[in-house]
Amino acid sequence: MAQSSIEWTESTWNPVTGCDKVSPGCKFCYAEVMSRRLKAMGQRNYANGFRLTPQPHMLDRPLKWKKPRVIFVNSMSDLFHDDVPLDYIRRVFDVMRQADWHQFQVLTKRGERLEAVAAELQWPPNVWMGVSVERCDYVDRIDHLRATDAAVKFLSLEPLLGPLESLDLEGIDWVIVGGESGRRPRPIDARWVRDIRDQCHRARVPFFFKQWGSTNKKRAGRILDGKTWDAMPSQIDVPYRQPESLSPRVQPAGSPRDAAHVPMPAT
Repeated sequence: MAQSSIEWTESTWNPVTGCDKVSPGCKFCYAEVMSRRLKAMGQRNYANGFRLTPQPHMLDRPLKWKKPRVIFVNSMSDLFHDDVPLDYIRRVFDVMRQADWHQFQVLTKRGERLEAVAAELQWPPNVWMGVSVERCDYVDRIDHLRATDAAVKFLSLEPLLGPLESLDLEGIDWVIVGGESGRRPRPIDARWVRDIRDQCHRARVPFFFKQWGSTNKKRAGRILDGKTWDAMPSQIDVPYRQPESLSPRVQPAGSPRDAAHVPMPAT
């Protein structure tokens, strides 16, 4: 199992690797840097570097992981890249449907492709679908997400590169915000983060603040107004059994930890 240090998930699964830049949030893509490193290390899945590559031998991995997990799908790619065949996307969704003891988080910047193929997919209740929105000129991705039948719809506002005022959060179940990290991170303004948090509070949407970012993200931390903000989606439907093995930082919705981190405005 590929354990993840990403604060809002537990594990990663990459049935596709590689991608192309489509918007400003991609400028300093961590997956591109990591792909180069893994290729240099001789990791066979990255023999093509960051060129888009389906990895069919990885498709059945979640079926072998018996403990329930929250799994980020394609942390090193984008499942809805134009060059990923619809049939292959269906195969990924079929695995997620079969592995119903897991929760799967799928994230894309390609909202138009997502909406275009959404009706061709079966959406099991354990699939969370999200779109990345880094700046106000990409909020149309949210409308593309809303057009899907995903049981849980979420936004990843990371790296946040500008204010996102008057967000339409209708039908959105979760919002993640984070600053950029790495060698040349672009700055994040605390006012942008507070405004999004307060919009989530008014819309009663769980708010998760991932990080401030910077060149040393651990030192910068993830405290906002004296606390961490770790709320998770409240509408998680697990068909057969509750994932009891979730770590303390990722708890099932409705847990005491979830209730303790309901977004509230600063006083």
